[in-house]
Amino acid sequence: MSQPSILWWQKYGTLAQMAQATVALLGFVAILFQINEIRTSNRAASARQAFLGYTDLAFKNPKFSQPDYDLIKAGSRDQRVQYESFVSYFLYACEEATTAFADKREWTASCDYDLKPHLPFLCEKSRAEPAYLETYSTDTQQWVKASMKTASVTPPDCKLGKI
Repeated sequence: MSQPSILWWQKYGTLAQMAQATVALLGFVAILFQINEIRTSNRAASARQAFLGYTDLAFKNPKFSQPDYDLIKAGSRDQRVQYESFVSYFLYACEEATTAFADKREWTASCDYDLKPHLPFLCEKSRAEPAYLETYSTDTQQWVKASMKTASVTPPDCKLGKI
């Protein structure tokens, strides 16, 4: 007596079982894509919120957004601490924005524009406390250092040079 031949798909289950496994796999892949998209959207929303917070702070504190650093240095300790906090928040907001929107050059350009008046402070601060810039990402550290070099802000005087 001859054995009935077994088709290839019969070895692995019925056609309905294979279709069900394929749909489940596609659903899992779709969920992974959706999780990644949610993560990207949350990062972008967080970056926008941080930058909006910085913009609001700059609006409320024009003496810090376009500083006269010599005047701030001569001011009270509280004013110097407020200014340091302002610059820290600015660097944080730019770090978030440039990470979340790495493909959008306008965020970097905006941060570059706003960074220049703070370079003398950052030069003096990093000279006095080298660990200060290490609290930021490597990309932010390199960005600040490159900006100081471009603007000719160097120790010991840490003044804005001519570009």
